[in-house]
Formats: sequence, structure tokens, C-alpha cells
Amino acid sequence: MSINLTLLAIATLELETPTYIANGPRGTRVIAEIRNASWEGERLNAKQKGNAAADWALVGADGTLAIDVRTTLETDDGAIIFVSYEGRAQMTQNGASPLIITPRFETGDDRYKWLNKVQAIGRGSRDEQGRLVYKIYEAK
Repeated sequence: MSINLTLLAIATLELETPTYIANGPRGTRVIAEIRNASWEGERLNAKQKGNAAADWALVGADGTLAIDVRTTLETDDGAIIFVSYEGRAQMTQNGASPLIITPRFETGDDRYKWLNKVQAIGRGSRDEQGRLVYKIYEAK
């Protein structure tokens, strides 16, 4: 049995300058607030709602980057959607390898309740402007 992936959206995130807490008990904590985000796709078009959005990342001693992101989106037709995702990358001398993430969605809006059942997967990297750009797929 194979997994089918359908493009759900391209998510573009602009991050604030991160705050670092080096040499903690679990590694180096990197907290990056999300300044702005947009998600663009055939079935999901949304922008970040409010300022309560950030990545609470952790870099382990072996260079593994583990991310933990939470944000709220507002669709172009007014629905509110909570999004959370975790992911992994390997830190390199040139930054990080592509991030692999697993977004989950929560909403009570009838038009988007289908998202509550979606397990998504995405791959992200920095673009030329320094933004983080993810291709997000619905796994079926």
C-alpha cells in the first residue's frame, strides 16, 4: 500500500530574529517568533491571525534540530484554524538541511472541518529573502 500526497498549500513564514538559550539540559533552545505567515493553495488560503505564533526549536548535541510550532490562521473567507506541527532537520555548517514537518489542524468552522481529519506532511527551506517556505501535502 502506498501513500498518496496531494498539495494542500505553500506556506511562507517570515521569522523574527531568534532568541537562543545555549547549553540547556536538552541542548540549545531556539525561539523564533513568526512575524507573518501565508498559506496558499486550492482549498486553503489563509494568513496568520494575531501575534501568538512561534517555533520553540531545540538543537541537540548531535546537531538534530527539532521544531515545535503553533500558530493560528484566518482564511480568506473568515474561518479560524489552529495549526501545530513538529519536525526535524540536521544542522550543517551552512544552516540546516530541509525541514520535514507534520502539520495538524483544528477548527470548528463547518467549511473547513475536513482539515481536522487531515494528516499533513511538509518540506521546507529558506528562500532568497530568508523566509521559510514549506510545501505542505495532505497524506492519503
